[in-house]
This record gives sequence, structure tokens and C-alpha cells, in this order.
Amino acid sequence: MKRDDNFYMQEALREARRALEEGEIPIGAVVVSPRGDIIGRGHNLTETLRDVTAHAEMQALTAAADAIGGKYLTDCTLYVTVEPCIMCAGALGWAQVGRVVYGTSDEKRGYQRFAPEALHPKATVTTGILEEECRRLIQDFFRRKRHPN
Repeated sequence: MKRDDNFYMQEALREARRALEEGEIPIGAVVVSPRGDIIGRGHNLTETLRDVTAHAEMQALTAAADAIGGKYLTDCTLYVTVEPCIMCAGALGWAQVGRVVYGTSDEKRGYQRFAPEALHPKATVTTGILEEECRRLIQDFFRRKRHPN
């Protein structure tokens, strides 16, 4: 079975829903090897770990690096439900991730606004995969946070 961007973004959404169940901001990420295997998964853990760096992308990168036994993920693809922040984009650049795919943009805190050159120079970016589902998940979360009743 040939897996496509929608398949992997569904896996990232599965991680985002895990974050939601744990009371975290619902963002999820997966790292996919060149062979199509998911080698890293992550979701936000900033509340659980009391760590502002515990973003979904950081968790997925750490798991992927551990899985391959090295820090460079040159031919790998990261799928994440929301556009990475500048911290995560910097980490993706240092890990030399070859491709980044995200569902919905983050106009307030996304890397494109503050540091559009943060990714590795050879990295390619694909946006808008399952965009509506990714956007709805994050918007509903913040709407419930602002208006709990």
C-alpha cells in the first residue's frame, strides 16, 4: 500500500488528539523515514513536563534520532498539524530534516512570520495537508479555553 501525505498527517492528528486527551495543546507530529516508516512520534508535553521546549516536533525529532542512532534526519519528512514555531524550525534545520509538511499555518507564532530561513536550505515545505481538520482541532481547543461553559 502506497502511503501519502494524508496518511501521515492522519498519524500526526492522532498524536494531536493524544495531547488533547492529556490536557495539552493539541499539536502532533511524526517523522517518516525515506522508506516510509514512522520512526518518531510526538505531541505537545509542555504542561505535563513543565517544559516550554516540549513541543510535538521536538518530541518526534528526539524519538527519530534515537531510532536511527544519529542526529541528522536528512532524508526524513516531518509531518506536524500546525506550522512549527521558530524554536522547532531551528531544531528541524539543525537536524537537517529534508522535508516539512504541516497542516495549518500559525500566523501569530509560526516560523514563516519570524524566521522563514530557519529550516535547512535544502528542505522542502508542503502546507495545507488536511488543513481544515488541523485548524479546527486547534481552534476548538482555544475556544473552549477562552469560553469553558
